[in-house]
Parts: sequence; structure tokens; C-alpha cells
Amino acid sequence: MITAICPGSYDPVTNGHIDVITRASGIFDRVVVGVVGNPHHKQPMFPLEERVEFLREALADLRNVEVDVFSELVVDFARKWDAKAIVKGLRVISDFEWEFQMNQLNRTLAPEVETVYVMASPQVSFVSSSGVKEIAAFGGNVEELVPEPVARRFVELFPNGRPGTPENPGE
Repeated sequence: MITAICPGSYDPVTNGHIDVITRASGIFDRVVVGVVGNPHHKQPMFPLEERVEFLREALADLRNVEVDVFSELVVDFARKWDAKAIVKGLRVISDFEWEFQMNQLNRTLAPEVETVYVMASPQVSFVSSSGVKEIAAFGGNVEELVPEPVARRFVELFPNGRPGTPENPGE
């Protein structure tokens, strides 16, 4: 049995994530979606339990996919599951730069674990968790970008949206 892991913060899970995980489940015998418990590089909007539940609901039809939480190095999580591969989704060039660095570090720590990149499908190649959160916070409709329970939760969190215009991070 060949196992792969799909690590991420999934804050929240998007249809882009679901696309990559679904496609990985068609390649590998078992896929373990690893949810980072406490990401060091960002503060999650959704608590860990909610992120895990969103994933379990969205992936319920995929019989060879499991969801687990981790707080160790990705390669140690892969070893815990005896995974042969780390699956990562790529959307844009900037994703590649970051993932290339992570790949080199992971190969140094665990040369027996390969990293496999899955290009996002064109329909979801523009979807990011941060973009979805910003759209939802301003009252925008994200139903086509995230699984239904996530969209519902955003409506609960931001029923009227917040006033103002999104800031351009480049300014």
C-alpha cells in the first residue's frame, strides 16, 4: 500500500484543496490529509477542530482518504504514516518558489520521502484560503470557492460583511 500525505493549514479548506486531494486519492492507495495544529507562519481564522470537521465532511465520499492533525515536522508526520510521498498543490509561480525551498529542506531531512506536485485544475487555480477569507469578510459570496459547510460558516461569521474596501497589499 502506497501512502501519501497532503499537509496544510486548511484555513479554511477550499475547492482547490479538494481538487488536489481528490486527484491524489486516484493515484495513491491511501491519502492522509495532515492539518497543521498550530501553524507558525500564520494565525488561523478557524479553530483546529472546525478545520478538521470541514475536511472530514468535504472528503467523506473518498474511502481512501483520512484526516489527521500534526504538530511535528512534515517529514516526521510522513514517517509516522509510513508515507512514500508528500502531495502539494501548485497554483501559480509564487507557489513554486516556496514549495521548491520546502522540497529541498524535506529531501535533506528525509530523502526516502518524495514530494509530488499536482497542478491545480484551471477552474480552481485562482482560489486561495486568504482570498476566500477576504471575500467572505466583505460579504462576498464564496459558495463556488469552498465546500458548502465552509460557505455557510462564513455567512454566520460575516452576515452583513464588514464596511470598507479591501486594502491593496502592494500600496
